[in-house]
Amino acid sequence: YIDFYNNNRIHSALGYLTPAEYYQQSILQNVA
Repeated sequence: YIDFYNNNRIHSALGYLTPAEYYQQSILQNVA
């Protein structure tokens, strides 16, 4: 359930990214 929730739920507070996508983007931005 948690995996589904993190990868498929679109979250308006994250700019309509899934939490997993948001996490990935934040990592890329922090490295850059």
